[in-house]
Amino acid sequence: MIPLPTDDLREQRHRIRRAMRYGAPPERMAEAEDLLQRFRDDRFGLAVLLEFYSFLPEAREDWVREIRTMARRQGIFLLLAVTGQAAYMYLVSGEGIEFEGRLGDGYLDPQLLEYFGLTGKDVGPEVEPDRFPSYRPVQVDQDLCPACLAATGELHELGCPVEVCPWCGGQLIGCSCRHDRLGVEVLESGDLDRLATLLKEKGRIAYAPEQRPGFADEGPGVVVE
Repeated sequence: MIPLPTDDLREQRHRIRRAMRYGAPPERMAEAEDLLQRFRDDRFGLAVLLEFYSFLPEAREDWVREIRTMARRQGIFLLLAVTGQAAYMYLVSGEGIEFEGRLGDGYLDPQLLEYFGLTGKDVGPEVEPDRFPSYRPVQVDQDLCPACLAATGELHELGCPVEVCPWCGGQLIGCSCRHDRLGVEVLESGDLDRLATLLKEKGRIAYAPEQRPGFADEGPGVVVE
């Protein structure tokens, strides 16, 4: 996997524009720029655009007209860059980005197919890109935890500041329950496994949109802003 760019978003947009001048057809530059503006503050969308325009999978002029979500699980996304000529698959997470080939060629790593619950038919020649939903920037997608990117119904990454405590209904990293249950004042690295076991026995609370900062209800599950 290629690590995600570490420079700021403004510099990433500059790098994409520079690559676009060599990759996108002149008559499509305005549309390519519009898509860049749509994802101007989204690190995953920018990563796909930068990777595409930097390497041009078909080694010829082309442009990304939209990005779609083929699958996502626990903060790992299989995104589809739909161009004027084809559609290309990219695996993207906080760890980095990896090109996975062209949709329609009928191949995706079997481990990825299994991980995302896909089959070979989902990447075969009969599949149209429009069957997959448009990708939404992670910071505005209500179905994603804003911190760990768990989707609605998925468990948070342990330590996520948005996770709700199953014992008191408060913020798990802010309440005293984890210390009380473990009988310690300060958590050491070895305590995390014990905490994970206790949470599993109690029943961890999966992500739901109402947990996002700025949302609140009148009972357990309120997240302090």
